[in-house]
Amino acid sequence: MASFCEEIQLGVKNDRNEELKEIIRNCCRKDKKSQEMLYKQFFGYALSIALIYTKQRENAIEIVNDSFLKVFSDISSFDSSKPFKAWFRKIVVNTAIDKFRRERKNVFFDEKDSLHIADHQTNIISDLTADDLMNLMNQLPDIQKIIFILYEIEGFSHEEISQKLHIPASSSRVYLTRAKKKLRDLFQLYFNIHHERLGNR
Repeated sequence: MASFCEEIQLGVKNDRNEELKEIIRNCCRKDKKSQEMLYKQFFGYALSIALIYTKQRENAIEIVNDSFLKVFSDISSFDSSKPFKAWFRKIVVNTAIDKFRRERKNVFFDEKDSLHIADHQTNIISDLTADDLMNLMNQLPDIQKIIFILYEIEGFSHEEISQKLHIPASSSRVYLTRAKKKLRDLFQLYFNIHHERLGNR
C-alpha cells in the first residue's frame, strides 16, 4: 500500500480537507512552516488527550511535544485510507502510555483502596459535568486511572493493556475492577456532597 506522501504525488484525492492535505504533504518534505501549522492546528486536540492521562499540565505538554516529534518523523508512513486525526490520536495515546510506563515501573502491586462508601445510587453520573468526571478520575491511583481509560475509553483489551504496560493481563483486570469500585465510591461521595449543598441553599 502506498504511503500518504506517495499517493499525494500520484494525485490521489482521498482527503476532503485540502488544506490539511497540503500541510501534511509539505510535512512529508520536512517543511518547517508546515510543521508549525500542523502543530498549531492540532495542539489543543493533543493536549486534551494528554490531560486525560496525566494530572499536571506540564507533563501533558511534554507528551504533546514528544508526540509531534514522532508525527514529524513518521508522517510519511501515514495511511491515507484512514483519518489523520485517528492516526494522530493513536500516537498521542501511545506517547502518554510510554511516559507513564517509564515513570511508574515499580508501583503496580502495592495500591490499596481507601474509600468505603455504600453504593446505592445508579443515576449519579447524569449529575456530573465533564470537569467533574475528570476531577473524580484524577483521584484514582495512576495505575487504576490509566487502565480504566485504556479499557473503557480507548477500547483496548486486557491483553493489549498487558503488552503496553508490561504487566500481566490478570493484573489489568484487577486494577480495572478496583478503579470501577473506587469511581462508584467517589460518585456516591460527590452525590452526597452535591445534594447537601443544594439542601443548604
